[in-house]
Amino acid sequence: MTAWVQAGALLGEVYYSISQKTNTLYFPAGVCPTVGVGGYMGGGGYGNLVRKYGTAADNVVDVRFMDVNGNILDRKSMGEDLFWALRGGGASSFGIVLAWKLRLVPVPEIVTVFRVTKTLEENGTDIFYKYQYVAPSMDPDLIIRVQIFSEFIGNTTNKTIRMFFEGLYLGKTDTFLPLLDKNFPELNVRRENCEEMSMVQSSLVLADQGFTSSTPTEAIANQSAIKKLWNYKAKLDYVRTPIPKSELIKIWRKMFENDGSELLMVYAFGGKMEEYSDTATPYPHRAGVLYQLFKTVRFNDQTSDTTPASLRRLAWLRGFDKFLEPYVSNNPREAYLNYLDLDLGVGSETYEEASIWGERYWKKENFKKLIRIKAQVDPENFFRHPQSIPVFN
Repeated sequence: MTAWVQAGALLGEVYYSISQKTNTLYFPAGVCPTVGVGGYMGGGGYGNLVRKYGTAADNVVDVRFMDVNGNILDRKSMGEDLFWALRGGGASSFGIVLAWKLRLVPVPEIVTVFRVTKTLEENGTDIFYKYQYVAPSMDPDLIIRVQIFSEFIGNTTNKTIRMFFEGLYLGKTDTFLPLLDKNFPELNVRRENCEEMSMVQSSLVLADQGFTSSTPTEAIANQSAIKKLWNYKAKLDYVRTPIPKSELIKIWRKMFENDGSELLMVYAFGGKMEEYSDTATPYPHRAGVLYQLFKTVRFNDQTSDTTPASLRRLAWLRGFDKFLEPYVSNNPREAYLNYLDLDLGVGSETYEEASIWGERYWKKENFKKLIRIKAQVDPENFFRHPQSIPVFN
């Protein structure tokens, strides 16, 4: 089963539209309902079904696309190279995506969402250490993400780290609990931490918008119902080797130096992602990635990102990013195109300059292929931004 979606649609609108027709098919896309489909697929796109069905771009089967000369092309008329480039190479470097044809994937009528929080005082370090081993290797029907942030303990000046474990299981609680008890008993998830619901309801609940399973599902497609939480600076890493407990403790200490505006969001990979080669699409963060590490500081309580407090937070984030270098992927230190980070560099006069950031998003083989395709379809570099695929003279 497939569906055409115009590039201006938002993910929440896609989910709601599918749910109006069926509760046993879905599309494996992202968590934030206000993200636009056009750019999201163009960067690859991960979400709560990434361990079961791969990235969103892996499930795109055709496209309607306008090139620099105004020609409207589809997969057949553009050829496989350009179709490859559009699904993770940053489609906006090549032209204008008008619509994507999506492969819908089977999901059960009832899924389980669970949530449980742990602090350092509740063995949080040991539990997260174990998470790094089990979450990427468990049944692909289960994804567990972790939100990690610092907070004061009660009314004291002492800080702790709170870890918010939440997950989606493609099945009922009766099947899920024995699976988790066998693989990850330390998490101590009980029936009261679980709730059964439909797939579209899980997208509402896991959107971090304060929605519950009883929120009418049309809220996910209603922009005015969605809080504009996102005023932040973010950076993203991929972790391929578990971080030792002694080093996790150093990371928590580093977080204590900030003012509580930070958030780490950890997404387990593995599962279906192990089956793709790095070159299947331009998105190369595949086999061997244990989890994705999203790091952010928020400016919600500030009038701008240039107030003294905002600047302190930015400086902390950049220092924290440097501090994490030994623990994350290297050669290259991988980054994710859909969280564009101009701190990585913007030089594009030569391959040497552009490779500093380009190989982090795509790795060398993919980046070189993208540059070749760009030279063919947009040789004058009409479609460009500071980190678009470069054209060399």
